[in-house]
Amino acid sequence: MTTVVLNGVTTLSHLGVIRAEGPDAASFLHGQLTQDFSLLGATEARLAALCTAKGRVIASFIGIRPQPELILLVCSRDILAATLKRLSMYVLRAKVKLTDATEQFALHGLAGTALTANGLDAETPPGKRTAIGDDISAVSLYPADGVPRALWIAPAGHAAPVGPAIDLALWQWSEVRSGIVTLTTPVIEAFVPQMINYESVGGVNFKKGCYPGQEIVARSQFRGTLKRRTYLVQADAPLSAGQEVFAGNDAEQPVGTVAQAALAPDGGWAALVSIQIAALEAGPLRAGAPADGASLTVEPLPYALLEDI
Repeated sequence: MTTVVLNGVTTLSHLGVIRAEGPDAASFLHGQLTQDFSLLGATEARLAALCTAKGRVIASFIGIRPQPELILLVCSRDILAATLKRLSMYVLRAKVKLTDATEQFALHGLAGTALTANGLDAETPPGKRTAIGDDISAVSLYPADGVPRALWIAPAGHAAPVGPAIDLALWQWSEVRSGIVTLTTPVIEAFVPQMINYESVGGVNFKKGCYPGQEIVARSQFRGTLKRRTYLVQADAPLSAGQEVFAGNDAEQPVGTVAQAALAPDGGWAALVSIQIAALEAGPLRAGAPADGASLTVEPLPYALLEDI
């Protein structure tokens, strides 16, 4: 792979923000998402998923709690409206107000030396929130090829973080290289959380109470071997979320799905594919078509899978 300089700042126009505010904000989200929001501290961030009753992921978030009665959920903008509508259905008598707050915030991605240039510790592990003044939050993300990254959440109109500009396409490539799937429209209901490794990267809490799909998610973890996992791949041809993946020994039945993809700086493509574990030994993998689809080369994940620790 070509050596890429991932260093700078970009505006994350593809993301949006759901605002949950009120005395019951934390307890409400605690009962809806895969993560523990009741105990979410001011210096923490949570990766979480919203599932159907059948345990299928329909949205993923990074959540922070900048104030005791305020939680912000950052998600892909293309699923925000439907996600907000679904969550709002379950508010009932809970003292929480859910709104689309995308226009109230400016979201930026920081990579490399841009972290220290903006007062952040590049060694901060993923899942931590740093408060910058009274109104800015910086969330440490999983690195991409060893390069530290952070999500910058500031009020709309606030001065952007300092640093050289990088293209959004480069940031999206770094998202794939980090190994963390952000759910988008093409793959709604395609996976249970473990199929996108969420239990291995802090996206599922198995000790918390019930939430939609909790029984199925727990059963997948504790009552049998996981059969699908997400892997990092490269390809020379275009890839896109939702494409089927085929193995060399079966031209009829797909063995998985492209969960997220991005154009690589060297002109190739990088992707996260959720596939049957057995398919790794079943011959060449191709995306889109079994015979002439994009050939996939599997690379090591940047983190250990929970069952392999």
